[in-house]
Amino acid sequence: MKLGPDRLSSQLKGDLPPVVFIAGEEPLQREESADAIRAAARAQGYTDREVFVAERSFDWDAMLTAGASLSLFASKRILELRIPTGKPGTKGAEALSSYAKDPAPDTLLLVIAEEKLEGNPVWAQNLERAGLMVQVWPVAPAEVPAWVRQRLKAKGFDATPDAVTLISGRVEGNLLAAKQEIEKLTLLREPGTLDAEAVAEAVTDSARYDAFKLVDAALAGDVPRTVRVLEGLKAEGEEPVLVLGALLRQLKELASFALEIEAGTPAQRVTAGVWERRRPLIQAALKRRKAMGWQRLLKRAQRSDRVLKGRAHGRPWDELLELTTQMAGNTSGR
Repeated sequence: MKLGPDRLSSQLKGDLPPVVFIAGEEPLQREESADAIRAAARAQGYTDREVFVAERSFDWDAMLTAGASLSLFASKRILELRIPTGKPGTKGAEALSSYAKDPAPDTLLLVIAEEKLEGNPVWAQNLERAGLMVQVWPVAPAEVPAWVRQRLKAKGFDATPDAVTLISGRVEGNLLAAKQEIEKLTLLREPGTLDAEAVAEAVTDSARYDAFKLVDAALAGDVPRTVRVLEGLKAEGEEPVLVLGALLRQLKELASFALEIEAGTPAQRVTAGVWERRRPLIQAALKRRKAMGWQRLLKRAQRSDRVLKGRAHGRPWDELLELTTQMAGNTSGR
């Protein structure tokens, strides 16, 4: 059976199928669907959980062996397999199809493909036939206001159209950011009518240390301020994944700009499209580091992303501290 995240809760009220497959590139709906499935599994006695990440050189036989072996700690268990690229490769496709034909007893195989599927591969069809497939699609820009309105309503807010428009415009289609804004509102405002003025006040109250201030401090090369802002974000309970998202977007832009400049395009022309107030920060950062240096930092940020998602060892806030101080550091010529 295939369904969307909005229909998932009704399917989790009965016995869970042996296989649940979640696929899609929109992170919030994908991870919330996975959380709902894990919660339903725990309620039904699935107390043991083993996680696999199918990155390069992944041992697919290890996953099949885990499925065939009995748990020493629980009568029911979850085998969770994350596929970051959404492409398991030939051997992975064979392993998944083999498992789907004969699922292990008292075991829930939860497969999470973190990218959009290309076509309708046979292995995905086999997983769907064995249980349940949750297809996650990005929310179109025109649909974001309705999504925001529904989330606000679930939190007890009766939002005016202007309030919904203000929040939707602020998050620019990023559902993770929208969720964060709504959670801040629940801390700062009592449930009830919510107008644009109330949203603006709450945004002002919560914006003391936002991710954009962190990016600007790093661009300015101000290491002490970068550390202070990062500590403020941590103290205020900001989601590390949202902080990293802002840093990644900026690093990608800087790496692209630096390549253009080294290819001979004047810096003034390269940065002409940057918002005028931020242009001096971007230009100052580009003077501190060459294209190769920005590419190295971008790779460092991608490693941090794996840590934040639990796919590599490390502490999320330590990763962000290392990344931002490197970004702010004076590394002219590198």
